[in-house]
Amino acid sequence: MLEEEPAAAVALFGDRIALARSYTASLAEHGETLGLIGPRELPQLWSRHILNSALVAPLLHGRVGDVGSGAGLPGLVLAIARPDVELTLIEPMERRTDWLQSEVDRMGLTNVTVLRARAEELHGSGLLKPLDQITARAVSALRTLIPLTAPLVRSGGQLVLLKGGRAEEEIAAAQKVIRKHRLHDVEVLDLGAGHGLDTTRVVRAVVDP
Repeated sequence: MLEEEPAAAVALFGDRIALARSYTASLAEHGETLGLIGPRELPQLWSRHILNSALVAPLLHGRVGDVGSGAGLPGLVLAIARPDVELTLIEPMERRTDWLQSEVDRMGLTNVTVLRARAEELHGSGLLKPLDQITARAVSALRTLIPLTAPLVRSGGQLVLLKGGRAEEEIAAAQKVIRKHRLHDVEVLDLGAGHGLDTTRVVRAVVDP
């Protein structure tokens, strides 16, 4: 059974709440069949996935890429919450890009581009202009994720990566790639406490010139 909408949803989405509800309902209806979410996710779909993603929205600006968008977490959620931000959803699997594009069309989102590709295929390809920021959720450990994402960001841009409780350990294990890709101001942000939600942990870093 789909989780009841938490009170924080309206606070996080504001006048975009109807779109957030529409997307959540669509994901609940089709997600398991399409292999986008597991069978145990419905009782926590709002709190663990939708709002977990939406907490990142205030950190965004400009042109943002989402690597490994999958079901649209966090990319579609962020596009709903921040219509002023231009989102490019990067996903290699055709059935997932088909789903993402169908949701973009169904909801009439005009700030989203769906791009079927692996992140590493875009490095230096000219297919994607350098981004202001890039995000990813549940893709891989930082030592693997940073080489995939950092080359897609402009000089002075940011990585805004959703991580779990071991964020500091991942940062420690990724020091070599952090130096190689000239990241600085690496920090861990804990989001969600003010909304009565479980903590969403974000690793944010600036890509040096």
